[in-house]
Formats: sequence, C-alpha cells, structure tokens
Amino acid sequence: MKLRLLLGTLMLTAITANAQVAAINENFNSFTSGNTTFPQSQWSVVLPTATGNPGPMMIVFDDAVTAGNKYIQSYSGANMNTPQYLVSPQIVAPTGNTSISFKARKNSASAPVSIQVGLASSPTDMTTFVGLGTATMLTTDTFQTITVTVPSSSSSYLVFRTVNAVPAPHTAVDIDDVVYSTTAVLAVSDNVRSKEEVQFAVNSDNTTLQFVAKKDPKNIQIYSAGAQKVAGGKLSGRTFDISALQTGVYYIIIETAEGSVVKSKFIKK
Repeated sequence: MKLRLLLGTLMLTAITANAQVAAINENFNSFTSGNTTFPQSQWSVVLPTATGNPGPMMIVFDDAVTAGNKYIQSYSGANMNTPQYLVSPQIVAPTGNTSISFKARKNSASAPVSIQVGLASSPTDMTTFVGLGTATMLTTDTFQTITVTVPSSSSSYLVFRTVNAVPAPHTAVDIDDVVYSTTAVLAVSDNVRSKEEVQFAVNSDNTTLQFVAKKDPKNIQIYSAGAQKVAGGKLSGRTFDISALQTGVYYIIIETAEGSVVKSKFIKK
C-alpha cells in the first residue's frame, strides 16, 4: 500500500510539473540570479551557438536600483543579427480571447534591439515560431509596456524573440512583468464594461468610445479579431475616435493612470 501511494504521489508530481497553464503572471523575482539558471520555473531558452567571448546569454538580473526586483536580460554577446528566444511555460492552446503584456527596454549601453512575442509549437524548435503583430524597436533604456492580442492557435508556448536591430555586438534587452490572461468578453448588448474604475461605451453613432474614469488612461490600443493593431493613442476629451474602424469585434487594451492594464472587447456596428 505504501509503495502504491508513493508511486501515485510521484505520478501526480510529474503531471503537475508539466501541466499546461491557463494564465501567466511572472515578475521573475523568485528566480535564481545568474546566466546558467535555465530552465527554471518551467521557463526555458533557445540560444545560438556562441561566437566570440562572451557568448550569448539569457540572464536573470537583480535590479541595482530596486531591492528584490529581478528581470530577464537577453544579451547577444559577440553575436550579430542572430535571434535569441525566451520560452514561457506550456500554456493551454489559446482560443482567441487572450492577450499578453510585458515590459521591455534596451540596456543603457546597448544599441537598439528588436523584440517580438510569438507562439511556437515546440519549446526547442524555433522554426515553429510565428510572430504576433510586428516587432517593437527598443531605442531607450526606459521600460515600455507592450501588449499583444493572442489569436486562436494550436501552438502552446509563448516566445520572446530578440535580435540586434543594427549590426552591432553586445546588445541587451531587459524583459519583466509578463502577464498572459483571458480577455473579458462583451456580449452584443453589453455596451459598457467596468473594471478597476474604468468604464467605456460605444456611442450611438458608433464613431467614438466614451470613457468614464477618475483619471484619464495613459494609453489605448485597439486590435482586430485577427490580432492586428488597428488604432492606438490617448483620449481626446475622454473620447477615442473609432470612426475609421470597420464593422466588427475588437479587442481593447487600456493602460490606466496607475499603470495597470484593463483588457476587454467592444463591437462596432
């Protein structure tokens, strides 16, 4: 009986360790610092063959300014124009109602670097990588929040692809605060959505989104059902112009004045 219980426990542990996750909220603060720590917490990396000294590294860095804060740094070493990949834990295959947001910046001593999030069907074979939207060029050492809608797919790994934007060695990208979650769904008759003290509604003419909030959001991003960004920017008089959008369903990503992210849908008739 004890042997059966032990075997059962071991099998349960193995299943749990490899279980697909429905959401990710990772700030990397619990990770072990260093450049030889992957895989850990089900995150892994795919790096090119090293050229020069030092070679490519995916490093868990301790923030020199904020005690206890850590982030991932993708450092190219002497490699140029060669992608490096940070791979998430295996996720439940997305069904089109999810989005991913993360913070990224180039290192202060680095040349501009390109970063793109995508999906892959294998955590080791990056020929399966399919980028979502367009790559973002990182030109400053200030963290920016990047949010991308994740379409329906049979692929079950989220992947961060970084590559030199110019032919220069020793470039570095910092990645932090990865959030992957289900986007709230609005029914056709549900014209108003309230989350974290932010309300918005499509006006009767279907030309603007009207917002109610204690403070105006920092930024608005709108994506089509096919995960393509179609509009973005700031409010104008607590409204956002959608007159140029075609009839259909859209995802909206709202960065609040406090820096949190609100995700929802709306329907333009």
